[in-house]
Amino acid sequence: MKKLIFFIAASLIAFSCKDEKAPKYLLSEDEMVNIMVDIHMAEGMASSLPVSYDSSKKLYPLFESRVFEKHQVEDTVYTKSLEYYLRDTEKMKDLYSRVIDSLSVREKIGESE
Repeated sequence: MKKLIFFIAASLIAFSCKDEKAPKYLLSEDEMVNIMVDIHMAEGMASSLPVSYDSSKKLYPLFESRVFEKHQVEDTVYTKSLEYYLRDTEKMKDLYSRVIDSLSVREKIGESE
């Protein structure tokens, strides 16, 4: 999780300029939110397993690859789309707000079951 936050912060600094045209590979905002939610869920699953930290670090890439398979998206397309959205801090705030809302709803649903 710390790596993700560091990556986002570094990317925001590195990609502070905006492009006028959206690239062809760009995932839609809805696709990005859905994938980001599932990636955060995968991170949570990997970190909550009763295994050592080193083992969870090895398991996470497997969970992450399942997320990309589920959404039928290559990891490079996701990464490039994330880099694109990180260039616009307001857009990224909106996307993460939606991710947090979705995770909160999932948490509430899980608590009520």
